[in-house]
Amino acid sequence: MSVEARIEQALKAALAPVVSPPKLAAALPYAVFPGGARVRPTILLSVALACGDDRPDLSDAAAASLELIHCASLVHDDLPAFDDADTRRGKATVHRAYSEPLAVLAGDSLIVLAFDTISRAAGLAPDRGLALVSTLATRTGAPLGICAGQAWESEQSINLSDYHRAKTGALFIAATRMGAISAGHDPEPWEELGARIGEAFQVADDLKDALQTEAETGKPVGQDAAHMRPNAVARLGVAGAMAHMQNILAGAISSIPSCPGEAHLAQLVTAYARRLTGQPATRPA
Repeated sequence: MSVEARIEQALKAALAPVVSPPKLAAALPYAVFPGGARVRPTILLSVALACGDDRPDLSDAAAASLELIHCASLVHDDLPAFDDADTRRGKATVHRAYSEPLAVLAGDSLIVLAFDTISRAAGLAPDRGLALVSTLATRTGAPLGICAGQAWESEQSINLSDYHRAKTGALFIAATRMGAISAGHDPEPWEELGARIGEAFQVADDLKDALQTEAETGKPVGQDAAHMRPNAVARLGVAGAMAHMQNILAGAISSIPSCPGEAHLAQLVTAYARRLTGQPATRPA
């Protein structure tokens, strides 16, 4: 089964028990399907595969839980209190489709469902399961997670690197660390890879927000300028942001730890790098 099929199957299994209340039960899959690129769970499973993936049911659950957290963050980010966005992934945001109260509850429910999903699979390898829960919690909350990243936008003085590392990098760090944990490997050597990919994706997002149209991105653009957020384009200019992203990605490839699937993983990261920098992508074999 392909990585993509494993992710979709695990997400459907995670959401299957939710059947009521009807509106909330409908809002949850609306927030998750159809998904975006599923980059974070793909990286998680790719790292797990590179490390042997000897507990695929556990790594599948980890991948689903990570994507559920990401989807929850998008639901909350789109709310009027934050971005007040009307569209996401080419369709109405959850609060526009189902109401603001249901969007808050849907985001909260997806977070809880993520931890329920990983905890149910933890019995397959309890030590790994506990480490997965701890890693996901650390990279979701404060001070190192996406909640902290969102909170940085309320501060008067912001370190752009710290902001990017928490807002976007946190779940990419979770992806590489959780992939290694799922396969029984030490997660520490994998943190730099996740941090670098996450920072590159945030710079790419800053560039898209500044340069692309809503039709191209599937969501509102110009949000950084409208909300006076720190971003790489404002700080470095378009050319400087592009060069910065390329440097980050080069470092990401060189940071991949030695493992049985190192070469294939390098191909995957290279493919992402080409896509982010606007070059024709060649899919890893």
